[in-house]
Amino acid sequence: MNHASSIVGAITPLLATASFSVPLLSLFIRSKKFYNAYALAVSAIALAMASWTFVSLVEGGYKPIIYRFGGWPPPVGIVYEVDALNGFLGLYASLVMFIAFLFSTWYSKFIDDVIWYYTLLLGLETGVIGCIYTGDVFNLFVMLEVLSISAYGLAAFFTRRPAALEAAFKYAFIGAVITTLYFIATVILYSAYGTLNMADLLGKSTLASSNGFSGWLFGDIASASLAAIAFTLWVFTFKSALFPNHFWVPDVYSAAPVPVIAAFSGAVEVTGVYVVARFMYTLFGAGSVLALNGYRDSILLMLLVLGVASGLVGSLMMIMQKNAYRLLGYSTISHIGLLYMVLSLGMSYVPSDVLKTALTALIYHIVNFGLGKVLMISSIGLVSASAGERDLDKLSGLSRLYPIASIGITMAVFQLIGLIPFGGFYSKLLMYQAFISSGQLILAVALIVVSAISSLGYLKIFYALIFPPLLRSYVKESEGVLMPIISALAIAVLLLGIFSPALLKFIEAVVENSLMPKGVEMYYGSFAEVLRGYTGGG
Repeated sequence: MNHASSIVGAITPLLATASFSVPLLSLFIRSKKFYNAYALAVSAIALAMASWTFVSLVEGGYKPIIYRFGGWPPPVGIVYEVDALNGFLGLYASLVMFIAFLFSTWYSKFIDDVIWYYTLLLGLETGVIGCIYTGDVFNLFVMLEVLSISAYGLAAFFTRRPAALEAAFKYAFIGAVITTLYFIATVILYSAYGTLNMADLLGKSTLASSNGFSGWLFGDIASASLAAIAFTLWVFTFKSALFPNHFWVPDVYSAAPVPVIAAFSGAVEVTGVYVVARFMYTLFGAGSVLALNGYRDSILLMLLVLGVASGLVGSLMMIMQKNAYRLLGYSTISHIGLLYMVLSLGMSYVPSDVLKTALTALIYHIVNFGLGKVLMISSIGLVSASAGERDLDKLSGLSRLYPIASIGITMAVFQLIGLIPFGGFYSKLLMYQAFISSGQLILAVALIVVSAISSLGYLKIFYALIFPPLLRSYVKESEGVLMPIISALAIAVLLLGIFSPALLKFIEAVVENSLMPKGVEMYYGSFAEVLRGYTGGG
């Protein structure tokens, strides 16, 4: 087993062990500074491991890396299979989580119980990385539970605030129902295919006859696949906050700790988008039984319609908000809609070059939206902490106290609206090109309309925090670590645009070696190679 494979297998155990260790350490150590340093160090190690994994993938020609837990061969045992897509997104998510932990070292002065805060935040990162790296649909369920329980706890963290408890109850109650639905989906898949390994499911869903074997649901491969994908999409469109499963986001954003909002926006919702892409392009792609029966095109069309609805609803609701974080919650919903619009262009009639452009726009916009949103949340977090308020009217002109926050808000607004020369402009331009090339003029118009409406919401933040005079005097908080965070992110969103030609070539390679036919073949081929090593096949 090579070093890269060992590192892939060690990331989630490291994070999980670190999370469970925090309450034990609290029996001996109560220093807030210790837990700030401890959690940040663990997240930094996870980031370094994710970086090493992705570098190893690139150096290996994007050949997927497989780690076998307990040494058991797939599909008998659980494996992590990391290809270009989840290798890249794992690196991105671990970076966002590291920023959230770094932010938390500053924000911890507003938190009474850092013990449980860091226990849950480390648990959240465990679930995120586990969901992204896993190559097993049941292990995805386990990691989803880890992610969900941590997210519910973090949403309700400020227990003295009724709004936090209400938001967490909504999120947890529906979340518990949908994770049960995903468990049912895994049962259906195992009953129909006799496997839970993703690569094995890929092979069997591609080779299976659409005529079925014997019975109604479990014997009929097409019906079983359709039922399983319906449950799965319900679950992960909820996690990614796609309309109409978006309702939990504004409430959670308005009540959760600010670094948690950054983690949710930059990593948790993106994880849901990744899983949907993995199921629709790897497990049940263009050559699968769902495609042969015409179901896949219908599913993608449904996601496309919901994506447009999410973009419009999110952007329209932004304009009506007075709470800064509720506004950012609807901003996330709007951008998630744009992501699903390009994710859903994989219909059978769309040429492969257009699909490649769409999926490149998907990955590029994930990064642009995520980093721009974390920059916005960090900047507003600095401002709102001074006032102890989240209402835009009560934050009027407050960023005048913090020049770095004013810069951060300005750069984030330009990035999220999509202005030249920021990265957000180029990813939206690529989306536009994909829609036009596929003959979907309505989608191109929808993209422009959503962007135009959402710009009014962003300008509302821009105007409220920067232009008006201060309403009263405030005690200025020290910027501390937020100064380098905001500065680095502001530079990053600009560089994402300036170096877009090189970045697009790189992301195209990621897409080609993961979601396109070549990448799908590599995903299955690595599984088959490992299996032959156990069976002695040629």
